[in-house]
Amino acid sequence: MNFFISDALAAAPAEGQPDPIMSFLPLVLIFVVFYFLLIRPQTKRAKEHKKMVEVLAKGDEVVTNGGLLGRITDVGENFVQLKVADNVEVKVQKQAVATLMPKGTGKELQ
Repeated sequence: MNFFISDALAAAPAEGQPDPIMSFLPLVLIFVVFYFLLIRPQTKRAKEHKKMVEVLAKGDEVVTNGGLLGRITDVGENFVQLKVADNVEVKVQKQAVATLMPKGTGKELQ
């Protein structure tokens, strides 16, 4: 049966076990990279969006996640009403507001 295992490999001395800390080091490094490249920027963006949604006021010009540009005509607890054209108003969730635009962006909305 020694034709399955060569004599040289069978007689080799066993090496010591690697340090357990060194075996977890790559996992820790991967977590640190994910934290700084993915998790931290995402939480920062979420905080900025939450603050922007809280300060929405009547007269602000916004763009929704769906791409609608409009001027806020009414602000509720969970919804805002946007004027997107003459005699056209749309009610959307506050969380659907993607960005706050500078005043005068939607000149045709006046």
